[in-house]
Amino acid sequence: MLPGFLAKVVDLMLGRQGRPLHLKAAGGATLVLLAVMLTGSWAVVVAEEGARGADLTSYPKALWWSVETATTVGYGDFYPVTWWGRLVGTVVMVVGITTYGMVTAALATWFVAREQKRRHHVAAETLHALHERFDRLEELVAAKKKG
Repeated sequence: MLPGFLAKVVDLMLGRQGRPLHLKAAGGATLVLLAVMLTGSWAVVVAEEGARGADLTSYPKALWWSVETATTVGYGDFYPVTWWGRLVGTVVMVVGITTYGMVTAALATWFVAREQKRRHHVAAETLHALHERFDRLEELVAAKKKG
């Protein structure tokens, strides 16, 4: 059941041909972030295993740590003590920061595009009204010349 669900999510985020590039990029980055967080949680548990003073000794703790790290909240309740664990943390941070930046940019682009469409619609209506007025003026001038 889960693989079918994941396939639908991937198709929804990346598969539509008409979807703008910024939405595809944000969707792809979100999927990469999810994969990095899940894999990073596992990798940090493996890296910290048996290390003196390690708090990241279980997958649930490591998963919470990866969410904190990716969002750059960093409460400090869990942190890696080994070099490899810190390397994993760096990757999770960079991917998290990049992803949230891309999602924010996609959202901003969506708002700007909506405003541009609205302005374009208003400008098109104004242009149409002006054309109608000029047509009426031309008809009046032509009628004056004939009469």
